[in-house]
Parts: sequence; C-alpha cells; structure tokens
Amino acid sequence: MIGNTPLDMVVDKATKTVSFSREFDADLALVWDAFTKQEILDQWWAPKPWSSKTRDMNFETGGRRFYAMVGPDGQARWQSQQYTSINPKTNFKMYCAFADENEQLELPGSDWTLNFSENDGRTTVSISIYNESLPRLEKMLEMGFREGSAMIMQNLEDILKTMSEK
Repeated sequence: MIGNTPLDMVVDKATKTVSFSREFDADLALVWDAFTKQEILDQWWAPKPWSSKTRDMNFETGGRRFYAMVGPDGQARWQSQQYTSINPKTNFKMYCAFADENEQLELPGSDWTLNFSENDGRTTVSISIYNESLPRLEKMLEMGFREGSAMIMQNLEDILKTMSEK
C-alpha cells in the first residue's frame, strides 16, 4: 500500500486486537529511524491538524516515550509508550496507555507489536495492537483510531519522501 490508499485495518473484537500494515517506498533504516527517533516521530505521529510533542524519550528496552498529541486549540492528550522489547530494524513492542500531564496512567492500556521488513528498497511495517479490555478497544475506535492511523501513516509517507530527497 503506497500513497493515499485507505488503511486496511482488521478489528477482531473476540481477541481485542487491531492490526494493519503499510508499505513505504523507503529503505528499512530510514523507516526504523522514523519510528524510533524523537525528532522524526514528532514530525508525523499525530493526525493533522494535531501535532506530536515528546516530553522525553529513551528508546531502549525498559525505556519509554512520554508525549502529547496537541490540538489546534492547545488541548493536550498525553500518552506513555513503554518499550518492552526491541530487536533493531526487525521489531519492537511497547505498552501504551493514556495518561495525564503528571504521567499518571489511565489503565488499562494496550500492547503494540511493530514488525519491519524490507524488499527491493520498500519497507513494510505491520502493527498489531492488543487491548487489555474490549471497552478500551471500542473507545479507541470511537475516537477515530482507524481514520487517525490512516492519517499518520500518510504523514509518515510524506516525511519519508522528504527525507529520501535530502
């Protein structure tokens, strides 16, 4: 899937899992960096007109990213991503939970698995998200998770194109 193609998301309420894949016309190292480096993540990890602002990030097993999605009116929606497993340029797992600005988590959260593969200079990212509760999964979907995910994947495609041209 390249370009402005809708995101083919599979929602399995029985297993409380959401999954999708996206192919990018960029090499694996560049796509990996886009997911693992704060200065790149903040350029694409929010659906427009929202923006992503990372307070701090330590990409290592046991580390975390604490960030907010900030709306055009300044409203911030905080989230914590705790990295539970990292296999460089192959995959990483993280536990995500909404939080307040003081880093008090709103549980339950969700377990994300991100897998990366490259073929002929194109990189596929496959994402699987297990939610600890069905109501949390349903809340994510009600908040526009499908549409927001499609938007941020397009943001990533755009930023990768710009980075590849440099």
